[in-house]
Amino acid sequence: MDLLTALHAPGPDRRDAVVVDGRAFSYEELLGAAGAVAARVAGAPAVAVHATPTARTVVAVVGALLAGVPVVPVPPDAGPAERGHILRDSGAALLLTGAGADHPAAGGEPEHLPVDPDERAGFRAVDASPDHPALILYTSGTTGAPKGVLIPRRAVAAGLDALAEAWAWNAEDTLVHGLPLFHVHGLVLGVLGALRTGSRLVHTGRPTPERYARAGGTVYFGVPTVWTRVVRDAAAARELGGARLLVSGSAPLPTPVFHELARLTGKPPVERYGMTETLITVSTRADGERRPGSVGLPVAGVATRLVGEDGSPVPYDGATVGELQVSGPTLFSGYLGRPEATAAATTADGWFRTGDMAVIGADGMHRIVGRASTDLIKSGGYRIGAGEVENALLDHPAVREAAVVGAPHPDLGQQIVAYVVTEGEVGERELIDFVAGHLSVHKRPRIVVFLPSLPRNAMGKPQKKLLPPV
Repeated sequence: MDLLTALHAPGPDRRDAVVVDGRAFSYEELLGAAGAVAARVAGAPAVAVHATPTARTVVAVVGALLAGVPVVPVPPDAGPAERGHILRDSGAALLLTGAGADHPAAGGEPEHLPVDPDERAGFRAVDASPDHPALILYTSGTTGAPKGVLIPRRAVAAGLDALAEAWAWNAEDTLVHGLPLFHVHGLVLGVLGALRTGSRLVHTGRPTPERYARAGGTVYFGVPTVWTRVVRDAAAARELGGARLLVSGSAPLPTPVFHELARLTGKPPVERYGMTETLITVSTRADGERRPGSVGLPVAGVATRLVGEDGSPVPYDGATVGELQVSGPTLFSGYLGRPEATAAATTADGWFRTGDMAVIGADGMHRIVGRASTDLIKSGGYRIGAGEVENALLDHPAVREAAVVGAPHPDLGQQIVAYVVTEGEVGERELIDFVAGHLSVHKRPRIVVFLPSLPRNAMGKPQKKLLPPV
């Protein structure tokens, strides 16, 4: 199954069709460099890639996919335990690295294979089965050792084609981003998406406002941390006004950032939702309404539903919280070597249990309010989504960051605790009253903790398990 259709499509081949941290390739040059990798990895059960934000990573991934070999991206900042687990668990036969050995070899690791973007070789792409894994992506491991998520080639194709339709994404676009190349957002959407739609790709290396402003794109990808920095640089933000789409994902975009980005660029951002196991399943559309806090409607081929704790349907009234479940062609084929975990994540009728809590309006618009494990707070008989309280706090002009959790309480069951990063003078009582004035009174925090910063991962998601106890 040919995933990267634009690489083989007839037509003019731009010399800078793919630019990664300043290194430019035409499609012909990328195919030649990737062909050299493919010839060396063909027949391997899987190959790992030390996934730095470099041209070498793009060449390595494309080469393995041409050879029909599953790719295992390894985060470049992974510690020894995580790195060792991924390499052992995935069964990778080779580790593709930089020519200068950008990471020292450790005992027990597979053979290191240097990748040189200047090397060229012809290679006839393998016609792999649509059900064959394209990628083995590892989860964050918040509930144990990271699990290998098997992403079949058909899921990648279906997901990218659905987004191309939702975003009117095509070969006339220039996609710009500076996201890590070991996640769905940066690698699947941000690299493979460009090589399937034919849009020019500019990876900026680091996702700074200045680099985004200079790139001259029509479509930009960013996480909330990136867009927060962009709106703080008004001059850079205004340079993005010529873009067609500004897409935010991987974590909820704070409402104030949504409004400021829209004000400075004239473009309300597109928000979307997905998981490693599902790819992107819900999105606002290029030609549709964009509301702050809303991730829009299911993409083509995907169905969603909300269920309560007893498995019964939840009304689509824009207020009642339920667990979001997903069905469709973008779903993973299972967790590598973990049939019990795969079965636990799937309902009897074949829907994937996302573990995310959401509300859906009568018009079908979806809003994610948090993870069932950490963001569903049960207080005084009420079910409260942490994300709703976080957005209310972020509406206060002094609050720059917010994370909300439920803490044990002898009377309420759980009490709402807010961790905030602020600028300027503001007190606990003022923030409690502010939320009570914006939302129902029972959704107000009982405790506010002031921090200099929130712990976050590489994609900008707050790491609530690392917050100090109250």
